[in-house]
Amino acid sequence: MPKKADTKKKSSEKKIAAKKAPSKKVAAKKAPAKKVAAKKGPAKKVAAKKRTSPISSYKGRKGEKYMSAAMKKHFNSVLIEWREHLREEMQKTFDHLKNKGESFADPIDRASQEEEFAFELRTRDRERKLINKIASSLEQIKQDDYGYCYACGIEIGVKRLEARPTATHCIDCKTLDEIKEKQLGG
Repeated sequence: MPKKADTKKKSSEKKIAAKKAPSKKVAAKKAPAKKVAAKKGPAKKVAAKKRTSPISSYKGRKGEKYMSAAMKKHFNSVLIEWREHLREEMQKTFDHLKNKGESFADPIDRASQEEEFAFELRTRDRERKLINKIASSLEQIKQDDYGYCYACGIEIGVKRLEARPTATHCIDCKTLDEIKEKQLGG
């Protein structure tokens, strides 16, 4: 007898499931439309919060004067974008150090964490110095000194500035500085 009761339960469960199945299909058909509508809203917010794509390299016009207004504007936006990116990274590191400051019972785990923090802090210190160079370069743009070598006064060149927007020396003077550094530093 218990077997018949079990089969009755199973058959009644199948009937109930069969009755619910069409409503699930209807719900499933409506669900993607809601999901698409839900995706459109947050996508706009994410796009607004997300940084713009990296600025493309400068495309000069034929006969354009070196460090024209357009060129200065381009490098100004490159430097500002770079500075903002570095500041965001510094804030992420600060938040990470603040939130991950756990005390580990195991000395090895604690040492690993401290080494990780020390590495992040060294990286951020280099980036802090770079932010100062960026500020200096932005000031040079305002004073119309940007793009010219400190040592000899010639044009640094657009390609070199694209590679390193904070460059202060032309390639020849920088090469000489590096040779001198190797000879003195060993």
